[in-house]
Amino acid sequence: MNIKKLQAHSLVLFATVLVAGSFIASEKLAGIISPFSLILLRFLISVIVLFPIIILKKNWKNQVKVALPRAMIMSLFYTGYFIILFESLKTTTSLNTSTLYTLVPLLTALLYIVFFREKITAVQFLVYAIGIIGTCGIIFKGDLNLLLSVSLNSGDSLFLLGILFMAMYSISMKFLYRKDDTLVLVFCTFIGGVVWISFLLLVLDIPLEWTLIQGDLVYDMIYLVIAATLMTTYLYQKAIIMIGPKSVMSYVYISPAAVAFLVFLMEGTSISLRVIIAIIITTIATIILQLSLNKKQTQM
Repeated sequence: MNIKKLQAHSLVLFATVLVAGSFIASEKLAGIISPFSLILLRFLISVIVLFPIIILKKNWKNQVKVALPRAMIMSLFYTGYFIILFESLKTTTSLNTSTLYTLVPLLTALLYIVFFREKITAVQFLVYAIGIIGTCGIIFKGDLNLLLSVSLNSGDSLFLLGILFMAMYSISMKFLYRKDDTLVLVFCTFIGGVVWISFLLLVLDIPLEWTLIQGDLVYDMIYLVIAATLMTTYLYQKAIIMIGPKSVMSYVYISPAAVAFLVFLMEGTSISLRVIIAIIITTIATIILQLSLNKKQTQM
């Protein structure tokens, strides 16, 4: 593995930890304002933060004009995922959505066949399955009865569409990339997100209520904007361009492990032996999958 690819994997690992932290921050903000209003605020502040950086560089300003139409498509999938997630949570549970989300790496790989005509090897397929099992072990804390008690409903069916949107988001970045500067592409993606979510809020007549974010919640919001939105979007887009959607999305398997460790460090919540075993399984599965994908890319 060369330095460039090693750097890309480091970026994804860092982004995975940042995303894990966003679950903790989002939990504190949940129920304060509409989740759609929260998404708009995250995107809008991100645009405002990046605007002076982009506008001061003439080359980047010119790239915006070219990249924006393509970024509108990327942001449609990116924003669409969050919209569908929150809509599905009205009729399903976070456990169900977390479980179904483990299908994202496999679905991304299947879409890769359609768009890039690259097949999945038997080893990769097996590792995807092991990754799903290990991740479910973390989500359900190693409790088989809790896993078996899950029943799919209309919200789950809707979230399957959300999973497709997330997979298409990563595929679209690889498919529509035209040697744009990553920061410009991120900026344009957020602009697209502001457009799409603003249209939804207008149609549904949802109030913004941003003034309700006060006190310590402001710090949680800052984390969501800077770390969980600006930085992670930049890191993921840069990594997808460097190593491809399949490699990046496979890190989904270690996301629950990152959340578990952060909760342990920040709140002192214990981690059971079953969960530790599941974490080890997902880590090994991710490493094997990355080695397999890297070997295939080297042979191409």
